[in-house]
Amino acid sequence: MIASKALRPQPDRPRMCFVVGPIGDPYAAHGSPEREAYEHYLGIFEQVIAPACEKYEITAVRADGIAHAGDINEQICRHVIESDLVIADVSGGNPNVMYELGLRHITGKPTIHIGEAGQLPFDIASIRTIRYQRARSHLAGARREIESALEVGIQDGFELLTPARVLRGFQTDDGPLSSERSGDAEVATEDDSPGILDDFAAIEDGLDHMTADLDAMRKTVEAIGALTEQSTAEMIDLTQANAPASARLAAVARYADSLSAPAGEMNFIAGEFAERMTNLDSGVRAALSLVETTPPDERGVETEEFLVQLVALDKSAQAGLSQMGFLGASAERLVRVSRHLRKPVKDISLAAKRMTSAITCMGEWADKARSLAQGTTE
Repeated sequence: MIASKALRPQPDRPRMCFVVGPIGDPYAAHGSPEREAYEHYLGIFEQVIAPACEKYEITAVRADGIAHAGDINEQICRHVIESDLVIADVSGGNPNVMYELGLRHITGKPTIHIGEAGQLPFDIASIRTIRYQRARSHLAGARREIESALEVGIQDGFELLTPARVLRGFQTDDGPLSSERSGDAEVATEDDSPGILDDFAAIEDGLDHMTADLDAMRKTVEAIGALTEQSTAEMIDLTQANAPASARLAAVARYADSLSAPAGEMNFIAGEFAERMTNLDSGVRAALSLVETTPPDERGVETEEFLVQLVALDKSAQAGLSQMGFLGASAERLVRVSRHLRKPVKDISLAAKRMTSAITCMGEWADKARSLAQGTTE
């Protein structure tokens, strides 16, 4: 991971280290997995990473230690891209950590991997990783290894990892990277690692699925609306005919039964949509931050299409937001009518809450995309 002195000039000394890794939940109940994760990774930061950095007058900070107010996702992306050094704890292959690490690799800036023995993801097994175990003696050893990596890196320079070498190979006019410049015998054209356009394509594929989810949700809402109109008309007829309560209850039971399938489908779609949002959120924000750091005249067609797609997706989502809110509020009132309605109403209400939350997040994407697109046209 460290380049030889013969190949690297004396680099600028890093002053700021951003620590990427799982954090856990400091507010979770004592003894819970989330709280134990928080205590563990805080211990790694305080006992291993921070002291190693401090030895070389490098300030280490985690995401929960960012002092400035603002959008935390945007701040994380900026730290990942702009910090002098990143130390990444890849234990368990946390999805957000892996995406942030991929973004960092593309920058070509100094990065050190650490991870708990037995918890290292297969995807980056070929990259040198400082391993630790939870015993105090092993933590001390990991700290010394980080110190050694920092000492050599500060003196000789940090080796470019594969994604950065490939990207820089594409950016030169001299053809594939030579073994001297890459530190590796393989030329860039033989490497199969994804580039930035591949990352954009993967995000756009996820956004396409979200668009399909929104269309499926619209059709389900329409189906529930039609069933509700039919049931309302039937209940009005029964009331005008002074039908007994048992007849009205039977009508409600039929309505509840007819709602069961579309309400379940709605909740399923909303769950898929919310999960896609969770998986894509950090990636989309990271991509937007990367676009922001790229001069407008250097952005490709794919980048502009990406911004347009985010805005269009938000418009489609906002169109159904008020309808979802109304449907959710109506469902809450229906639950008092009969116990038969509790299950479908629960599905509808939960789906409405999931969609509303996810669509709000999508609006933040679109606002950023609009501002970036305006910067291109000004």
